[in-house]
Amino acid sequence: MDRKTVLVIDDEEHVRMLYAEELRALGYDVTLSDGSEDPLTLVEDHKPDLIILDIKLESRSGLDMLQIIRCKHAKLPIILCTAYDSFRFDLKSIAADAYVVKSYDSSELMRAVKKLI
Repeated sequence: MDRKTVLVIDDEEHVRMLYAEELRALGYDVTLSDGSEDPLTLVEDHKPDLIILDIKLESRSGLDMLQIIRCKHAKLPIILCTAYDSFRFDLKSIAADAYVVKSYDSSELMRAVKKLI
């Protein structure tokens, strides 16, 4: 069985490390980004099977990144993961396959990953 790759884009290093640890424990390969790189280059270089994307990034809007990725990779599953529930109803959010509010318990996020991969 091919190992699936998850690309985690979050500007908080401790969040990236936490997700990476949990995803690797579930058997996924993980690529990490703080959101400063071009999203299309990340997708082309790493060929992820799924993306976990934070909405509030230091360098740009995760919602804008979502739109950019969606335009070229319509079928690539993307989970928006944010501390802010208010973005759930943003029109740009509907392009995501799942919307998870960040918490210290990432089981909801991991369930979404398993479901979409």
